[in-house]
Amino acid sequence: MFRSLHIAATGMAAQEAQLDAISNNLANANTVGYKKVRADFQDLVYQTIRAPGARTSANATAPTGLQVGSGVRIVATSRQFEQGAIENTGNPLDLAVEGNGFFVVQQPDGTAAYTRSGTLKTDGQGRLVTSEGMPLEPPIVIPPDSTGLTIGSDGTVSVGNKNGGSVQIGQIQLASFVNPAGLAASGHNLLTLSAASGDPQVGNPGRDGRGTLLQGSVEHANVEVVQEMIGLISAQRAYEVNSKVISAADEMLQNATQIR
Repeated sequence: MFRSLHIAATGMAAQEAQLDAISNNLANANTVGYKKVRADFQDLVYQTIRAPGARTSANATAPTGLQVGSGVRIVATSRQFEQGAIENTGNPLDLAVEGNGFFVVQQPDGTAAYTRSGTLKTDGQGRLVTSEGMPLEPPIVIPPDSTGLTIGSDGTVSVGNKNGGSVQIGQIQLASFVNPAGLAASGHNLLTLSAASGDPQVGNPGRDGRGTLLQGSVEHANVEVVQEMIGLISAQRAYEVNSKVISAADEMLQNATQIR
């Protein structure tokens, strides 16, 4: 009887974790470059009362065992890297990655971070930076007398000069990983290295499995609001059912204590 109370409690805690993941996905449905998160669960250890195949007599064994579960727990939150919808903005500083890869930016402490958000700006030095002022790595500096900006699908950055010609001023690179799901989210649209992600493989877009760039566009979050709402309803109902299990176990305990 008491086992049912604890098992149902783990179920309610699991649905709370599921709700946390869903709410974060929905909150970031309009965040450029955001990748949705899925909560992963596993069942807890079982109490084995009789093992499968145990002897039931001298000449017979049990075809099935007798095991009682202990509930469920959350074991991971895995980030899903499916391509998000790409919207044309017409802003030459907006970049979308079509395929695999991350922009490399330099954090204030000098370490590298990685992002799918290509809403770039220029700072007072003419560098291409994120909305929080973190420059791309390697840095791209736009000359003050340039007349236009062109970014190719392979990451080449060119500007027009006063003579009407075009000059290449830099090369935007992308980083790819053996296990991008192992990257650690640090907020601000940034991901950082971890032991699980592996080392970054940095190179030009369009090579070695890396995606290409699309200028004047942004990649929206890959959150499907309808699917998240379905998951929300499912989590709510599962939470409700587990709470009813606790109520039922409580009623049975109440009846047992009233037996005279």
